Amino acid sequence: MLRPKTIISALALIVSLLTILGCGADNYARKAEEFYAIGEYFDAAEEYKKAYSHTPVKEKDKRGERAWKMAESYRHIGYSAKAAGGYQNAVRYKAGGPEAILRLAQMQHWMGKYNDAIKNYKLYLDSVPNSQEALNGLKGCQQAPIWKKQGSLYTIKKHPILSSRRADYSPALYGEDYDQLYFTTTRPQASGDDLSGVTGVKMADIFFSQKDDKGKWGKPEAVAGELNSAYEDGACSFSPDGKTMYFTRCTHDPSYPRYAKIMSSSRADAAWSKAQEIEIVSDTLSSFAYPAVSPDGQWLYFSSDMPGGFGGMDLWKIPLGNNDYVIPENLGPEINTFADEVFPSFRPNGQLYFSSNGHPGMGGLDLFMAELDTLGKQWQVSHLGSPMNSAGDDFGMTFEGVHNRGFFSTNRGNGRGWDQIMSFECPEIVQSIRGWVYEKDGYELPDALVYMIGNDGTNLRLSVRADGSFEQEVHPHVSYVLLGTCKGYLNHKQEISIDTSSISRQHVLQFPLVSMTTPVLIRNVFYEFDSAELTETSTTSLDSLALLLKENPSITIELSSHCDYKGADSYNQRLSQRRAESVVNHLIEQGVSPSRLIPVGYGESRPKVITRRLAEQNPFLQVGDTLTEKFILSLPNEAQQDTCNALNRRTEFRVVRTTM
Repeated sequence: MLRPKTIISALALIVSLLTILGCGADNYARKAEEFYAIGEYFDAAEEYKKAYSHTPVKEKDKRGERAWKMAESYRHIGYSAKAAGGYQNAVRYKAGGPEAILRLAQMQHWMGKYNDAIKNYKLYLDSVPNSQEALNGLKGCQQAPIWKKQGSLYTIKKHPILSSRRADYSPALYGEDYDQLYFTTTRPQASGDDLSGVTGVKMADIFFSQKDDKGKWGKPEAVAGELNSAYEDGACSFSPDGKTMYFTRCTHDPSYPRYAKIMSSSRADAAWSKAQEIEIVSDTLSSFAYPAVSPDGQWLYFSSDMPGGFGGMDLWKIPLGNNDYVIPENLGPEINTFADEVFPSFRPNGQLYFSSNGHPGMGGLDLFMAELDTLGKQWQVSHLGSPMNSAGDDFGMTFEGVHNRGFFSTNRGNGRGWDQIMSFECPEIVQSIRGWVYEKDGYELPDALVYMIGNDGTNLRLSVRADGSFEQEVHPHVSYVLLGTCKGYLNHKQEISIDTSSISRQHVLQFPLVSMTTPVLIRNVFYEFDSAELTETSTTSLDSLALLLKENPSITIELSSHCDYKGADSYNQRLSQRRAESVVNHLIEQGVSPSRLIPVGYGESRPKVITRRLAEQNPFLQVGDTLTEKFILSLPNEAQQDTCNALNRRTEFRVVRTTM
């Protein structure tokens, strides 16, 4: 039996311990509030968890408040199960008011516990009957089993080589053949040693994987150079021409909240430059994230919580290439909701894809597709269904050119909220044009533009990639005119009519542009032996030149003929002059005005100078070699000499005047 004195001592010890525990709980809570204030939700959740567990059970108000804030912290970092537990305790202690019930319903929704979520959504609606947030959540829970049962044409697949034990997300295909996959990761191989206070893992970096000749993706590596920083870098996308990368960077300041900003980097010599910030507005208290460029390269789309939106993160756009101050344009209420709309991306056909937790969905972020109506004024939004969407977060799509296949990211089935990258494919019949714009007898022109007009109202301005190529979806029963253009070159026009096809098909077009500054060889122009008379085989090439002149009516050209060194200089001069005049006469017969044609015979006075293309075709020659008689006779064998003489015997034209 305990003596009274002993009982008093024991009670005093218990009171002392409770006091110590209470003080410890308050200290943890203060630290948690500091972390929460600057957006470091992982650290805040850990401290709130300690504060909650050290708070005496009898202090119900404090336990309820700390359970609520712990749940809010877990919600921000996607730990839905832990957040649900916190909200349940908050409801038990009557903390957080009706909102705690709403948040609990949302976490149950994100966990796929649709029946439990429906009960709590309805319970919340008893208190707040017109809540669009709860009504949309309820609708999503009721519709989710139907979406799951219906399925869709989409198929998805995991790729272990692209996955790690941390988050891998926001994939972006890159390259002429879409054989590089860039993505964001917090894997241990990311740079730096510090852990993020937001996520509790490494700061995110941009990595990429290269596809090999057998179509297999290689082990991911960090992007080399100065692109990645000591901060959070990720969610990258590319301009249609592949020359510019846009991505999100979230810097760290222990005294202030975190605000994301959009950065850009240019591609030069197979490497990415140091990133520069794109200042969208002077507002420093808003986040700007998840950039995407429209298919025509004219607009930058992004997500922001700046004032003037509909709530949470909205989708906005600004024009690119404009140095004047611009006002961002909100995409409107068809797309944006009271919650978050994030991770925009495009297919080349203009379809906009994004993720939202405000539209009715299966849970977390769901994937949606938006298209403008026939008037181009209003967005029409549709849910991608299952299996693209799940109870978790599904976001960040990227497409393999015009095809409805590519990659996306999801955290489905991961209790800790780690994202993984999966591929998707939706079979469909796609007809497309694949074109190459290049200098005639030269190399690709990555600065070129292609204008595409269709009799269905199509009016597009297409950028080309680094190899001078472009790809654009086309439609049956439509006729298109395409104009290849580049500064310093003549335009080149192509026309094509698309027939109905039961299979996917790619139409290949070439756009060889003629330089306005250097002579251009007219291939396959031949004359009768020792004569100025054109052979019948020459007409095809000359007819093409006549068409080029008609398509470019503002130019005047010099038409020149050249000979090899064999024969007397004066004779070669006269022969080449007559040959140039023969070509001019043929062009006049094809309807070209004589005032635009100047025939000149140079004889052997202007030997050919070897270009890079000719050097590649004839390995015994070097760039810059001039095929004079002395040079040719110095070559070791007759075959090489004959080749050089054939190169000197040529018919060329060059632009001498333009009247714009």
